[in-house]
Amino acid sequence: MTPSQRLPWLRPAAVLAHRTRRRVQWLTSGADWAAYRSPTDLPVRVHRHGSLLLRQLEGVEMVLQHNKVVNLRLAAGRVDRLVIRPGETFSFNKVVGSCTRRKGYIEGMRLSDGTAVPGVGGGICQLANLLHWMILHSPLTVVERSEHSFDPFPDNGRVLPWGVGCTIVYNYVDLVVRNDTATTFQLRTWVGRRHLHGELRTDRELPVSYSVEARGERFEVGEDGLVRRSNEIWRTVIDRRTGVPVAEELVRRNRAIVKYAAPIPFS
Repeated sequence: MTPSQRLPWLRPAAVLAHRTRRRVQWLTSGADWAAYRSPTDLPVRVHRHGSLLLRQLEGVEMVLQHNKVVNLRLAAGRVDRLVIRPGETFSFNKVVGSCTRRKGYIEGMRLSDGTAVPGVGGGICQLANLLHWMILHSPLTVVERSEHSFDPFPDNGRVLPWGVGCTIVYNYVDLVVRNDTATTFQLRTWVGRRHLHGELRTDRELPVSYSVEARGERFEVGEDGLVRRSNEIWRTVIDRRTGVPVAEELVRRNRAIVKYAAPIPFS
């Protein structure tokens, strides 16, 4: 537990310090930040995904989910058509910016210590989740990504593996991706009738494709009596020409406190 969690009155000062540190980092890092948005699509689609906008979640008012759609439409519009050229770095927070009422954001669902609460701009983590999932299916380098320390909802209706999501807090908890390749990438993101849609596009065919899966799903009761969930996210690299796997890598080990009744017997 951090000092600001033990002493809530310290939180505003801690947030200010984190934000100041991030702004200094943006100015002094030497990174070439991706900012150009192309009016046309790059020719090759590497990966696409659709994320359901509205889900029935225990303890979450549906009005917050509907408000989330408003927020996602605004944030997706900021990301849509962004180009990440060779050597450039994408920062979710730099591109989307601060989600304020002045910009049209409203109270949607956000997570605080694993509990769903109202918050202006709530729900944009769903966009970061979609982007991270598509990026895992590419050779782009994930420089920074923070996950939730709690598993707040059971897997009912889950499409992606647990543990590939992102936490976003402007401006100091970010999703940052660098293009270390000779290929130019483009992000397409938009809100449809039922889904948040995304495409990752490139200016040329990639020689490999990627398969991402969770392994070793496990629920355990700790000495403190809390239930924790853990797994590993693995990625397989596949030669496009032959269809043969050529490499396998461990992307991440996940471990989080479960906030619901565990769905399987403890191991």
